[in-house]
Amino acid sequence: MTRTLALVESPAQLLNLLEWALGERGGAPDPARCSVAVLQPRDATTRHQLRTMADLAREEGLDVALYDVRRIPAGLAPALAALAPKLAGAERLVIGDPFSGLIQRLLPLSRARDLVLVDDGTATLELSRALLAGDPLVRWHRTGRAPAAAARAARRLTPGGGRRLEVFSCLTTGLRLPPGGIASANTYSWARQRHGPPQLRPGTDLIGTSLAETGLIEAERYVEEVAALAHQWNAERYYAHRREAPEKLRRLAELGELEIVRPELPLELELLRGPVAATLLSMPSTVLYTLPLVLAGTGVEITVCADVRGWLKAGAAPRAAAFLEEVTVGSPVPL
Repeated sequence: MTRTLALVESPAQLLNLLEWALGERGGAPDPARCSVAVLQPRDATTRHQLRTMADLAREEGLDVALYDVRRIPAGLAPALAALAPKLAGAERLVIGDPFSGLIQRLLPLSRARDLVLVDDGTATLELSRALLAGDPLVRWHRTGRAPAAAARAARRLTPGGGRRLEVFSCLTTGLRLPPGGIASANTYSWARQRHGPPQLRPGTDLIGTSLAETGLIEAERYVEEVAALAHQWNAERYYAHRREAPEKLRRLAELGELEIVRPELPLELELLRGPVAATLLSMPSTVLYTLPLVLAGTGVEITVCADVRGWLKAGAAPRAAAFLEEVTVGSPVPL
């Protein structure tokens, strides 16, 4: 049986790996033969969520190892040394983020011809565009010249010459891939079977984004706009993105009169465990695609609460407004 190695860097990627390996998708590997390398980031919130998700994955029979490749200055070299034989021996390679600089550095160490992307949302749209155009794999909000590793990663992930690419995503409807690419749908069946349905409570909650931390919106502008939305919609709680800065959240709680919730798990699982508000308001983000699948049949109403293109900094990347429009207008919930 094919030996599988997965490289993931975020709680959402690890969740989607579990969906790929254990959900309704046909042909998934034996969990006992799926090794997972978690490449930990620096920030404490994400690290905590990853450790919690790693425990869930181990309970499901996956072999999970955590690598501290970023927080400790000397951590990268031993991590690469430990990962090199695993990468060389894997027949199937599963990755969570093809735009990650670290993942792009690791790809040449693998001879796997069977490649899988367990995408955590809207990166699917950018990957499709880049591969079809033959462009380097660079995040949509980045500016400047693309590194050589990004171009090599695009060539490595393009199917052909004996290479197979599967994109496992909640965004498979109308998804275009190069010839030989396969799209398989993530319906979040594992999450719904293992967790929920949640208890509903009256009221409205907001779902946050890291657009300020990404550098696309000034933090104070974001706080002011979201606080105004909170008052407009009489929102009570704000589910913070794992990368949101503590000071920004403190200001938001004060100005918007909001209770700030820092999820212990990816938002999809946090809401399934409940209790959850009957109405969820979200800025343009991946959750506009994932939550309608995760919360289907629960009675929760999900709405896009703002078109944030007008909030962007003057110097934002040219693709930023176009990408946010694509996410907002193309989302499966009403604007």
